[in-house]
Amino acid sequence: MNTLFPDIHPYKQHYLAVDDLHTLYIEESGNAQGIPVLFIHGGPGGGTSSYHRSFFDPERYRIILFDQRGCGQSTPHAELQNNTTAHLISDIEKIRQHLNVDEWLLFGGSWGSTLSLLYAESFPERVSGMILRGIFLCRKRDIHWFYQEGASAIFPDYWKEYRKVIPEGERTDMLQAYYQRLISDNEIARMSAAKAWSVWEGRCSTLDPNGDIVDHFGDPHIALAMARIEAHYFINEAFIEPDQIIRDAHRIQQIPTVIVHGRYDMVCPIEQAFALYDALPQAELHIVRDAGHSALEAGITDNLIKATNQFAQSKA
Repeated sequence: MNTLFPDIHPYKQHYLAVDDLHTLYIEESGNAQGIPVLFIHGGPGGGTSSYHRSFFDPERYRIILFDQRGCGQSTPHAELQNNTTAHLISDIEKIRQHLNVDEWLLFGGSWGSTLSLLYAESFPERVSGMILRGIFLCRKRDIHWFYQEGASAIFPDYWKEYRKVIPEGERTDMLQAYYQRLISDNEIARMSAAKAWSVWEGRCSTLDPNGDIVDHFGDPHIALAMARIEAHYFINEAFIEPDQIIRDAHRIQQIPTVIVHGRYDMVCPIEQAFALYDALPQAELHIVRDAGHSALEAGITDNLIKATNQFAQSKA
């Protein structure tokens, strides 16, 4: 079974001002002459971590990570102004031009799969391939499943903790109730909501409970950005049209694509991967029978690294 490559450090870091407000953190690691791959993190608002470099053979890949607007080492932190899907797609294209990349492999999970697909549909000629995990189509029903009714029936104990932040009279629209607290000037209410929102996601992300992942999601710096930015995007239906990704999938049917999805993914149920697979008949779909949503579950990691190795071999 494939496991993560050993930890490496960036050989170059960039701070790219994409407008008068936002500056993005970008890093490069691995082989400067290797195959360009862009790691697109989840959330939105999740930020990058050092282990994200380790899904790629550092001798074969020029590994590019960046923190999307408002999270990680990008500034300003947890900022919602000028933060929409269109901005993020434009940012990726600015990064490509800044780094003098002609075309690159996109590697994204969860919201990272959403943004990868939307960027590819906008700039298909710049994408050499896609490796996508935990497909999130960002339809209204996908958001409703996780934040109102669906996953709540699978994890009623965790849902009870998530729900108790919101008074009973507001629970018919949990997304709106959380959003109002996350944009509040009341710092205590804002941080309480942020931690509950983020921990709910962390607890539901793996088939087997993983305290390290929950602790990561519960870190105040990470939780505030993730909760605020996710709620901001989801209250606005991700700033995309209904079923836009599937509607425009014909634009990317020529791009080699690998889809990896856990059978028991309760954050983004596997139906979303099947919908994408139906729209992309050239893609490979790998269902991991003993995994949920997280890229760190053994079967998910194995399939992702197998895919990056095979892509590198195809370019040899």
